[in-house]
Amino acid sequence: MDLLILGGTQWLGRELAREAIVRGHRVTSLARGEAGEVAPCSAFVRADRSEPGAYDEVAGQEWDAVIDVTRQPGFARRAAADLAPHAAHWTFISSGNVYAAQNEPGADESAALMPPLESDESTPDTYGEAKSAIELAYRETLGDRLLVVRPGLIAGPGDASGRSGYWVARAARDDEPMLVPDILDSPTQAIHVDDLVRFTLDSVERRLTGAFNAVGDRSTFGDWLGASRVIGGHRGEVVAVAPEWLAEQGVAEWSGPESLPLWIIDPGWNAFMDRSNAAAVAEGLRLRPVGQLLEEVLEWERRQGLERERGAGLSAARERALLAALRG
Repeated sequence: MDLLILGGTQWLGRELAREAIVRGHRVTSLARGEAGEVAPCSAFVRADRSEPGAYDEVAGQEWDAVIDVTRQPGFARRAAADLAPHAAHWTFISSGNVYAAQNEPGADESAALMPPLESDESTPDTYGEAKSAIELAYRETLGDRLLVVRPGLIAGPGDASGRSGYWVARAARDDEPMLVPDILDSPTQAIHVDDLVRFTLDSVERRLTGAFNAVGDRSTFGDWLGASRVIGGHRGEVVAVAPEWLAEQGVAEWSGPESLPLWIIDPGWNAFMDRSNAAAVAEGLRLRPVGQLLEEVLEWERRQGLERERGAGLSAARERALLAALRG
């Protein structure tokens, strides 16, 4: 295939490009080129999608497939106008954040979506509405040529956010007491980036259309933590504390520096990592076991440095200070 990837230099876009090339497809990546390296053997078109004429260099070619990973509605609206007539199939990598409700365990793709963002530019606070707006723009333009893939937490080697690797890296770092939120029964769901890439490209090659939750099988935080400790080799004490206490101490949820990943305190989000993946599994989604996922993440985390400043997770000093405060 002649495949165009809109945004092919960040983690997921680059992995899509790399695997597509391995499969023998001719890949062109269109991006500013500031987020990372271009996949080897991918043609590269440098373009700022916020500028007029961003798609001029690729608009004159017929594409067997286009894949877009953007979160900016304006980028998608302009891409739909300029490129849709030249694309036989189109894939948009959306998000589980697109759903209006995040507290319905086991909800599938028929669940209501967020109202679409009217603005062309999104912020972190309007991420779900922005993805909803992009889905709408592409549905209206592409009709039955559109595949929408809705992942949740993406895990694996290369996860610069640090979310998926924190717990197994923490387990490998040392045997000092480990501070964890007391949410052991809370659902946890993650998909390895390679499994997401394989499902996406398999679907593109088949020209599959429709919307699919490309998410991992449901597990619990306790299972994730237990597997992380076994794989990381942590033999120290585990100190589970109330989420409310952590919030009072200023510990961030989910992501960011000095946070505790996979924890969301808002009960309105208690099923964010508990969505049905049945439709995607029926169409060929294959998932590696959590243990294998964590082993691969830990190998990558070791190469990055277990003591490094993280995008998500507690530093050793902050964890010790919190444990000291807890114990008075």
